[in-house]
Amino acid sequence: MGRIGLKFESLRARNEKALIVYLTAGDPSLDATKKLILGLENSGVDILEIGVPFSDPTADGPVIQAASQRALKTGTTLHGVLNLVADIRRVSEIPIVLFGYFNPIFAYGVDQFAKTAKQAGVDGVLVVDLPPEEASELRIHTDAAGLDFIALVAPTTGKGRLKTILKSATGFLYYISITGVTGTAAPKAADIAREVGNIRKLTGMPIAVGFGISTAAQAQEIGGIADGIVIGSAVVKLIDENRDSDDLKEIVCEYINKIKKSLG
Repeated sequence: MGRIGLKFESLRARNEKALIVYLTAGDPSLDATKKLILGLENSGVDILEIGVPFSDPTADGPVIQAASQRALKTGTTLHGVLNLVADIRRVSEIPIVLFGYFNPIFAYGVDQFAKTAKQAGVDGVLVVDLPPEEASELRIHTDAAGLDFIALVAPTTGKGRLKTILKSATGFLYYISITGVTGTAAPKAADIAREVGNIRKLTGMPIAVGFGISTAAQAQEIGGIADGIVIGSAVVKLIDENRDSDDLKEIVCEYINKIKKSLG
């Protein structure tokens, strides 16, 4: 069992919920991203999603799209992100998921990506534009390397489709709480409870809920339904608003610490 599985196992043993945080690598710089990651771990983050910037992030809302563009302008590449993970691994064992799109991986070379990602200390990948029917080109390499392949499940995912996804999903399921792109609407707990309940009838895999969560109250409510929550756009926005502050890390970590405490 890898770091992701062990983390959920230990959290369940303590009756705790996972706090998963997304950061766009290289925004405002790779050095700042490293400092934020280490600070967030100390603030209670259980799993990190590190976004690989891409020029056409169609699944992301305006906040993360803008962050991706800023990161590309600073020269952030997939190679640089993998080096960042390797650097973090010298001092941390926090589970890390690379979040992104297939084009940069394809350009890097799928076999080389899987090998380098594993060597760097990546635990899983979430490729938002690679549905199960098209994932084998990458998964033949990432599965062999022992990388978890995180699957997305949406409110529009039918039962038959869900069964197909569950056959090959590993690590945890990422349930998208709203339709549309990231960070553009608030999730409804009643809808999430119903859909997560339906998923639990088919699998015992951990379920993390993301898209639209930004407050401690939301985290507490949705954390009572799922095995974990994902916060992305709210953190990315906070980073952008304070990018020139000497207290950037402290501001972001204080916000995340409040979210973690709300999860109990």
